[in-house]
Amino acid sequence: MKRTYALSAYTRQRHGQRVQKIPLDAGFSCPNRDGTLSRRGCLFCNPRGSGSGFGEEGMTLAGQWEFWRTIHEERHNLSKFTAYLQSYSNTHGPIGKLADTLAELNGLEGLTSLAIGTRPDCLDPAKLDLLAAQRDALGLSEIFLELGLQSACDETLAHINRGHDARAFAEAVRQAADRGLKVVAHVIAGLPTPFGREGRSELLASIDFLNRLPVHGVKFHNLYVCRGTDLARLHGRGGYTPLTLDEYLAQLSSALMRLSPRTVVHRLNGNPATGELIAPDWAGNMRRLHNQIRDYLETHDVWQGKENGAEHGIPAWFSPDWRG
Repeated sequence: MKRTYALSAYTRQRHGQRVQKIPLDAGFSCPNRDGTLSRRGCLFCNPRGSGSGFGEEGMTLAGQWEFWRTIHEERHNLSKFTAYLQSYSNTHGPIGKLADTLAELNGLEGLTSLAIGTRPDCLDPAKLDLLAAQRDALGLSEIFLELGLQSACDETLAHINRGHDARAFAEAVRQAADRGLKVVAHVIAGLPTPFGREGRSELLASIDFLNRLPVHGVKFHNLYVCRGTDLARLHGRGGYTPLTLDEYLAQLSSALMRLSPRTVVHRLNGNPATGELIAPDWAGNMRRLHNQIRDYLETHDVWQGKENGAEHGIPAWFSPDWRG
């Protein structure tokens, strides 16, 4: 029995099969990088952003899609896919650029849903209205907005140069939910603060904050130190020490038990790109870490919602045709 309401379970319930994410680089920037707010970026953020980098090589969205779709179709016999606009903040800039990007998705083979990585301060009502309209125009089952909360503590957000506060996140979530758009919140354990490092109490405060909002899903990240970041410089001069594996496992378990059992868990750990990890060493092997998390949850009898509505046992995740 699975101990979290995992994204894989949700997609099988909704679509009857696995739905594979395909990362797309649409050439967006970030207000925390291009000077709109800052040029430093968040303390922990790799200046190159996340994603495949295909956009920098001039590959069209359709070309990127076909590259990945063909691989997944041939290797895994998959037919349904989520377009994931991943790199940087994909609703930043003029609304026309967002509209043009969405138009490029029209007709992509196997396109089932859309996930958009962005920031809460890059979502105004006009852009949210556009996204809601394009969900229907593109024939999508749903649109996920992946928004970085990181922490519900405004003091921490200011310290990591996030560029917005928790209230901005909450307002964006409510406005998105009003339009039928599903928010996936990103939360990071072990963030540096002016006085040290966030611990279990701060992580649980962030989970309580999310539980009060119409959030569809959550991604948990263990903070790791990437090359070329302000965090790397802070770490290099002894100003930051990452969580140990035991600390992360314990904090993650506490957060999962506090999390609503109806919130879909999209991931349980971060995944450094090849060559970017400085510390901690244990964060470098995603498969091993995933297995360590699974074993820890089983050994310590942890399940999602154990302290929040699912006290009497591991839920079957709410569907009579559960395919776990």
